[in-house]
Amino acid sequence: MDDTGTLTLRPLTARSVVLSTLLGLHPPQLPARALVRVGALFGTAEGTIRVALTRMVAAGDLEQSDGTYRLTDRLLARQARQDESRAPRTRRWGGAWEIAIVTSDRREAAERAALRQAMATLRLAELREGTWMRPANLVHPRPDVAAEQCGWFTGAPEGDPAELAARLWDLDGWARQARLLGAALEDAEEPADRFTVAAAALRHLLADPVLPDRLLPKDWPGTELRRRYDAFERDFRAWLPRYAGG
Repeated sequence: MDDTGTLTLRPLTARSVVLSTLLGLHPPQLPARALVRVGALFGTAEGTIRVALTRMVAAGDLEQSDGTYRLTDRLLARQARQDESRAPRTRRWGGAWEIAIVTSDRREAAERAALRQAMATLRLAELREGTWMRPANLVHPRPDVAAEQCGWFTGAPEGDPAELAARLWDLDGWARQARLLGAALEDAEEPADRFTVAAAALRHLLADPVLPDRLLPKDWPGTELRRRYDAFERDFRAWLPRYAGG
């Protein structure tokens, strides 16, 4: 979204087309010819898609067997995160917050980056350097890196929890972008346009803090964006065999 409130989407590269296609499939695998035909929707030449496939295999993103490409374990974990973002597991919230405080004295840059990624996956926000928190309304196992580097506590703010949530997350900004994406997904007619918007919508859902309703602004668009993405995915699954199967 730019300063005028207009939705701006980055064009999909050949690699993005391949990844977005496979991440939306269960199991996440397709023959090269099908991926080439999906790429053609975006005006991407066959040779460009095949070069991208070769480079993705070399980079450890894909595995190839008998002309079929599938996601590696690392990207299967990303697919699981995306699936969870569409249907997050929640529990009734009684007002408690989970709080993580970094307890490791010395950490390498890679360790700090790994923790930051883990906290993003857990949908925790950083109150200050080394202190992360969120309402305890999600059901999610903690990655080893989060358990190793942090001490974990349960507590509750003395002030208004909705005000704290608004400090920790840009809720209004997320909602504005979600509404723009939802409208674009509803209005797009061409398969390539819907595909591009859907990929952006799925990335945006990964950043949804999934807060309890009473901490959210009115008319929170998270559920509606998920509904519209689900409608796209149903269409995509019906369309892909017809378009890419030959």
